[in-house]
Amino acid sequence: MTRAFLIVLDSVGCGGAPDAEQFFNAGAPDTGANTLGHIALACAEGRAEDGRSGPLQVPTLDALGLGRAVALASGLDAPGLGAAPQGRWGAATEVSRGKDTPSGHWELAGVPVPWDWTYFPKTEPAFDDELVAKVCELAGTEGILGNCHASGIPIMQRLGEEHLRTGWPICYTSADSVFQIAAHEEAFGLERLLRLCEDLAPFLHARKVGRVIARPFIGTPGAFKRTGNRRDYAIAPPEPALMDWAQADGRVVHAVGKIGDIFSHRGVSHLHKGKSDADLVDHMLRLADEAEDGSLTFVNLVEFDSLYGHPRDVSGYARALESFDAQAATFLARLKPGDIALFTADHGNDPTWRGTDHTRERVPVLVHGAGAGEIGLCAFTDIAASVATHLGLSETGPGQSFPQGSFP
Repeated sequence: MTRAFLIVLDSVGCGGAPDAEQFFNAGAPDTGANTLGHIALACAEGRAEDGRSGPLQVPTLDALGLGRAVALASGLDAPGLGAAPQGRWGAATEVSRGKDTPSGHWELAGVPVPWDWTYFPKTEPAFDDELVAKVCELAGTEGILGNCHASGIPIMQRLGEEHLRTGWPICYTSADSVFQIAAHEEAFGLERLLRLCEDLAPFLHARKVGRVIARPFIGTPGAFKRTGNRRDYAIAPPEPALMDWAQADGRVVHAVGKIGDIFSHRGVSHLHKGKSDADLVDHMLRLADEAEDGSLTFVNLVEFDSLYGHPRDVSGYARALESFDAQAATFLARLKPGDIALFTADHGNDPTWRGTDHTRERVPVLVHGAGAGEIGLCAFTDIAASVATHLGLSETGPGQSFPQGSFP
């Protein structure tokens, strides 16, 4: 019985979203954003030389059709990409009204988001009195810090010392439907922070806020740093998704990284967490050897997004892509006959773009183990349908499996 590995390179978009003009960064539309294409251009032009040099080198993914996917999605011939594909390749378009983690992952798993998310206003304060009072009640504090739109690392550095002095949690949001709470692991307490976020989550989920995110950190003023103990408390998908379909047919489902959090731990047989993407890739490599026949392994690698996309670090993003590409070659060599590995993304986060938020883009679809050829432009839900078809599941969702010949 064959296996399937669905690997989401968080934020590795390829441009060309037809509705990008409806999504914004720093007050301007996302039209023209292209995470992969613009990284490749920056590398070719010598603008990504920190810790690496020269054109973008991702031969493993390019051999599956990465460069062709960028050109198909956006019309851009990315420098250094475009090798003759040895895998199936295409680009997927999202229909959910969000450029965020839950929207992208749910739709990749066959469940488009049926509602509009709640977003907080770009005002100070950003949160209403009822919400602030709820946080204070659950945290046992007289107030909160932040109460604004912010990027996580700068607000941690700016308010960390006051947080240590007052004991008040640092609360902030972004362009996504999120409520984030940063607190010092030792002074505030990690378990206390996680319990606060878990207890607050139902209150915000009822308001259709997608996630409550715990953002623990350690250190002293001027030297604060995040830890790997982030935890996302996400609203559950409104319908059964790919992982549920697999479990309903008696299959084992491995969730690597924050997949369990994104799906509210539904449909997960075994959860594999780590402090970094390096740890998660180690899990992925191990599961290539150990995952059961007929199983589904669903992977999210978040650091492309969190460490390089939001901070707009082009060199770092390129380094991460090149490092993963080398690991992907090792991973593919370990797969068994009949396995497929499908590489994709959940949204964009162009590190050359204005602002600090995600960018609305199409995403690449690269498939190893299903022959070679063009998939074309497809829907996010087609990915779930194709994986389900490959595994022989009873349910395939609203999408269509890739063209005949791609998936038996």
